[in-house]
Amino acid sequence: MRRGTLDDLAAFAAVARTRSFTRAAAELGLSPSALSHAVRGLEERLGVRLLARTTRSVAPTPAGERLVRSLAPALAEVEHGLAALADWRGAPSGTLRLTTFSSAARRVLDPALPRFLLDHPAVSVEVVIDDRLTDIVTARFDAGIRFGETVERDMVAVRLGPDLRTVVVGTPAYFARHPRPGTPADLEAHNCVNYRLVGGGGLLPWEFARDGQDVRVRARGQLTVNDAALGAAAVRAGAGLGYMLEEDVAADIQAGHLVQVLADWCTPFPGYHLYYPSHQATPALRALIDAVRWVEARPV
Repeated sequence: MRRGTLDDLAAFAAVARTRSFTRAAAELGLSPSALSHAVRGLEERLGVRLLARTTRSVAPTPAGERLVRSLAPALAEVEHGLAALADWRGAPSGTLRLTTFSSAARRVLDPALPRFLLDHPAVSVEVVIDDRLTDIVTARFDAGIRFGETVERDMVAVRLGPDLRTVVVGTPAYFARHPRPGTPADLEAHNCVNYRLVGGGGLLPWEFARDGQDVRVRARGQLTVNDAALGAAAVRAGAGLGYMLEEDVAADIQAGHLVQVLADWCTPFPGYHLYYPSHQATPALRALIDAVRWVEARPV
């Protein structure tokens, strides 16, 4: 397409819509003579008369009407795209779609999101809770929040908190009935509360490491849940051992309500990270990052 043709098509559409070179010129910020010249040049290049002109009026010819009908959806789409650029400049506005999992939502978003919404009334937020590692580009999410070790390396990642640990715990009453495990292999003899991943359907593996040795245990037990709170309640009631985030049970351990075992097999891993697929972020996303950030952004 010849350079300038798009501008001339937009000029023609404005004249056809307003039925006036004067009004269309004012709308486009051109002089009526410049606008008339642009439309006449378009007609010459297309070899078709698009506008019927008289001294008192201007109106599309049948060919011009057909062209207007063809142009309208495309021009509307262009206007929509230009309007969407407002999300990338100025004050935070628009919609943010986030994907995360329940623990991150509770720890990261619960404390920060209400204040963020109050501070930024022009921003709408949709949060989708899902255990699966969603492809945020394909699923059209603006960002995700996951553990750092699961974030793809081509993403920009922002650390939202310290490293975490998953620990094995049980009640004193449970250990009064069962010996404490000394190695991950000893868990085979224990009643373990398992968590089934909501999205993928598989069981969450119990993972351990020590002295460069990685061990993954397929724990067995009476209870399998896909709700962490229900599983935690069973562990706290003494019904079995739990594989839980240390931050969720630290107070119980300190108070003596739960006993931690296999501590030397439970190693830290990268904690919560917000990630997004480009080094460009809208003002709305940057504002959300500021609201939940623990330390500065870093590449994964």
